[in-house]
Amino acid sequence: MATIKSFEELDCYKICRDFRNQVAEFCEKLPSREEFRLKAQLLKAARSVAANIAEGFGRHHHQENLQSCRMARGSLTECLDHLNVALDESFLTKELYDNFRLQHEMAAKLLNGYISYFSRVAAASK
Repeated sequence: MATIKSFEELDCYKICRDFRNQVAEFCEKLPSREEFRLKAQLLKAARSVAANIAEGFGRHHHQENLQSCRMARGSLTECLDHLNVALDESFLTKELYDNFRLQHEMAAKLLNGYISYFSRVAAASK
């Protein structure tokens, strides 16, 4: 892997940041009664994904980076459940849900690849 100087250069961060921004845009359209329910939960989870990738990058220790990325993956999965709620409660169209689902799958794939890479690096450094 080439030397990466900032978490902002990571493909997994870039797609998770885009996912977060798309979620934030959607949340602005939720009804006001969802302000402290679905909207708050979904925004918190979406923000946590990219934030955990950044935090792990800043740790400079393979095991801590792995742990942060695993937390990011958990938050990404939590987002999907909140989007399921939005679909079930008709806040989200099937078309938009399918778009979120594709973004989620790509983000998960890149994040899992980054986790696999760091798992190998961590194992080699023991």
